[in-house]
Amino acid sequence: MHTNRRATAIAGTLVIVGMIAGALSIVPVIEEPRHLALISEHESQVVVGAVAQAIMIPAYVGFALCLYPALRAENETLSLGFLGFRLIAATFHFLGVIILPLFLVLGHAFTRAAASDAAGLELLDELLRTARDLVNHVALIISLGLGDLLLFRILWRSRSVPRWLSGWGFLGIALAMLASFSVLLGLTDVVTPLYLAMNAPLGLQTVVFALWLLAKGLATGTSTTAHRHG
Repeated sequence: MHTNRRATAIAGTLVIVGMIAGALSIVPVIEEPRHLALISEHESQVVVGAVAQAIMIPAYVGFALCLYPALRAENETLSLGFLGFRLIAATFHFLGVIILPLFLVLGHAFTRAAASDAAGLELLDELLRTARDLVNHVALIISLGLGDLLLFRILWRSRSVPRWLSGWGFLGIALAMLASFSVLLGLTDVVTPLYLAMNAPLGLQTVVFALWLLAKGLATGTSTTAHRHG
């Protein structure tokens, strides 16, 4: 696998940027009970969350574009699949960005609404929150996971990163996708300790993978050597 050292360093940087933006995209007020009455007072949380999620779009797609030339040299079909799933994930990120300002609209309407209209606004709010969870924690995670399975399949075969790192990626992705299906089926919620614990291995692996790309990049020539000795 022939790699551009600068491209892998940029890719690692974009992973870190995406993770920081992901942390900033969390909007705690939306997880509060009866939060419609609180949103107007915490408008900045919603704005910061939307901006942060918007930053994740170029970070996640840019990561794939940086690695794509090296991955394509190894397996064009799988690398195209990886890039395609990243673009699908970017679409879900965009939906997440659009959804957040709608909470502000509902929150402002709720503060002015009569008691008879409040129940209807709360129902709309609950539907919107469910939609956001399904976009961010189901559709987005599954599309990213499927793409990253292709990525680590290429890296596993080429040995361009240590196999323990690729294997860790497979395990983390499987757990994260299982957590997403649990949310989809209503077995858990996105703020429960179980959901967070199931995503922790992938989160840690992502940090290690990013640091590996920054420090060492992708090894070159390992695939050829592996095939010759295999």
